[in-house]
Amino acid sequence: MSEPQTLKDHFREARIFRHRVAVIVLLMVALFALLLAQFYNLQIVHHGDYVTQSDRNRIHVRPLAPTRGLIYDRNGKLLADNRPSYTLSIIKERVDNLDETLDILEDLVALSDNDREKFKHRLQQRRRPFESVPLRYRLAEDEIARVAVNEFRLPGVEVEAQLVRYYPYSNLYAHSVGYVGRINERELKGFSEEQYQSYSGTYTIGKIGLEREYESLLLGEVGYQNVETNARGRVLRVVEQTDPKPGQNLQLFLDSEVQQAGLKALAGRRGAIVAIEVDTGGVVAMVSSPSYDPNLFVTGISHKDYNSLTRSRDLPLFNRAIQGEYPPGSTIKPLIALGGMHYNVVDPYKAVFDRGFYQLENEKRRYRDWKKAGHGRVDMRVAIRESCDTYYYDLAYKLGIDRLHEFGNYFGMGQYTGIDIPSERKGNWPSRRWKRDYRGLPWFPGDTLNVGIGQGDVLATPLQLAVMTATLANRGKRVTPRLVQARSPQATSTSLQDVPDQQWDLVISAMEEVVHHRSGTAYKAGRGMSFRMAGKSGTAQVVGIAQDEEYDSEALAERHRDHALFVGFAPVEDPQIAVAVIVENGEGGSSEGAPVVRKVMEQYLNQPIDLAVTTLSMSGEGHVEH
Repeated sequence: MSEPQTLKDHFREARIFRHRVAVIVLLMVALFALLLAQFYNLQIVHHGDYVTQSDRNRIHVRPLAPTRGLIYDRNGKLLADNRPSYTLSIIKERVDNLDETLDILEDLVALSDNDREKFKHRLQQRRRPFESVPLRYRLAEDEIARVAVNEFRLPGVEVEAQLVRYYPYSNLYAHSVGYVGRINERELKGFSEEQYQSYSGTYTIGKIGLEREYESLLLGEVGYQNVETNARGRVLRVVEQTDPKPGQNLQLFLDSEVQQAGLKALAGRRGAIVAIEVDTGGVVAMVSSPSYDPNLFVTGISHKDYNSLTRSRDLPLFNRAIQGEYPPGSTIKPLIALGGMHYNVVDPYKAVFDRGFYQLENEKRRYRDWKKAGHGRVDMRVAIRESCDTYYYDLAYKLGIDRLHEFGNYFGMGQYTGIDIPSERKGNWPSRRWKRDYRGLPWFPGDTLNVGIGQGDVLATPLQLAVMTATLANRGKRVTPRLVQARSPQATSTSLQDVPDQQWDLVISAMEEVVHHRSGTAYKAGRGMSFRMAGKSGTAQVVGIAQDEEYDSEALAERHRDHALFVGFAPVEDPQIAVAVIVENGEGGSSEGAPVVRKVMEQYLNQPIDLAVTTLSMSGEGHVEH
C-alpha cells in the first residue's frame, strides 16, 4: 500500500523566505552602515591627517639658504664675495640603491674616492628628511649636461645652483677676514634647535677671523619653499615660498693698498705688520706672512693641500699679528722712560755713564749693552735715540717691578686689546705674582733689568705693540682696535691724562730723533722722508748668549737669529697712523723693520711710495740695537 503524499506548506516556506530576506536586509544595512561610518571616519574625522600624508608624498618643504653678507674694505673693494656654483647633490630618501647611483654618477662626472668618502660622512650627520646632501661642488658645464641627459636613471639626484664664498684677494686677507668652511659634526652637535633651524640649507660656517666673529650678522635668515614633486621626486611646481633674508654687509677699516704695500715690503719674509688709526683705533693693515689661499677651505680642502699647510715650518696658518708673542725688545723703552718720569724716579736731563754693561751691587754678572764699548754719557733723550740698554737697566731697577707692571698696564701690555676677531693672545707683562704662580719662584732684581729692555719674560703681540704706540701718539688715551666700522663703540682708557705735556714732548721728540737725527738708530731708513715720523727700533733674542760670548750672526742658523722690530707713528705734529712691524730672524729693527714701517706709512698718507727701495744694510755698524 503506497505512502500518502504530503501536501506542500506554502505558508511555512513563505515565512522562512521572509525571515531569510529580513536577515539579508539587516546584514546589508549593517554593512552599509559600517561603510558609511568608515567613509565618515576617512572624509570627516581624519580628513586633515590623510590630506597631510598625501601632501607629504607630493609636497615637500625645502629650506632656502640666505645670501651671505659681503665684506668690503674702507674704499669699497670686495674682500669676501659670493659666486654662483653648480653642486651635485643627492636626496637619500628618493634613491633606491645609493651605491648603484654613485657608480652611475662616477661614469658621468669626475668623482674621487675622497668625494665619496666625504659624502657618506655627511649622510651620517644630523639632517632633515628629504634634505639634499652635496656630493661634488663646482660642476663643469659638460658634467651638468651629462647628468641632465641621464636624469631618468638618477632619481633623487639634483644639480643645484648655489652661491659659494670666494675671496678675490686670495692670501692677502686670510688671517684677518678669515674664511668659511663646511659645518662639521662637532659644530652640528653643539647647535641648539634654533641654530639648527638657522643653518637649514646652509653648508658652511665662519671658521676664523671676521667670518667667525660676525657669523650671526653675515649669515642672514633662512627661507622655505613648499614644492610639489612627482613619484620620482622631481619638482613640478612651487606651491608656496618664504624668501630668505640676506646677511648684513660689513665695511672694514682695512685698506687694500696699504695692506698690499706692507706685504710687498716684507718681501716674503716671515713676520707681521699692524697699522692702526690713532684717533679711531681702526686697523688699516694687518699682515701675517707667510699666508695661504682661504678659497681652499670653502668647499673642503684636500688632504694634500691641508698637510702641505700644517707641516710647513713657516706656519702659514698662524696669525702672527694677533697670536705671535715675541719679546718686544727696545720698542718699549719710550714706555719705560715715561714711567720713570711719571713716578719721579729719574731726572730725564741728568746723564749717566755707559761703559757697555751694567752691574747690580754685590753681583759679578754683567748685563751688557748692545754696543760693546758703551755709549759714554747719555741722558734720557740720547738713551731713546741710540737705544742705550745700560740706561734702561738702571731706570728699571729704580722703578722696580711693581711700578713697571702698573705703568705697563696703562698701555695694554699683557692684556687682550679687545679687537673684533677671535683667537687673540695677550702676551705677558710679568709681575711678582705671575712668577710665583707660574714658576713657583720669587722675583729677582735681574728679572727687573730684563723687563727694562723688553726681554726675559716679557712677551707682546704685534697688535699690542701697535696699540702701545698709538697710546703714546695719543698721549695716554688708549683706543680699542677695530676691524669693522660702526659695529660697536670704541673703548678708551684715560688713566694717563695727568702726565704733564713736557714729559710727553720729551719722549715723543726723542722717538722722532730715532728716525731723523744723525745718531738715531733708524736714521738711514728715515732719509728723504717727506713727513716726520716718531719711532723706536728693537731686536729680540731668539736664543740665549753666554755671558762671555758675543752675538755672531754667521754662526747661528737663520731661524735662531734675532727678531727685528720697529714701531712708529706719523706725522709727529698730528699723529694719524701707528704701525708695529716684526721681521722674524731679521736681526736689525732699524735696518729691516723701519723701512717696512716707512712704506706702510707712505702708502697710508698718500705719499709717493717707491717699492723698489731695497732693505737698508747696516753692515759695518755691528749688532745695532736691542
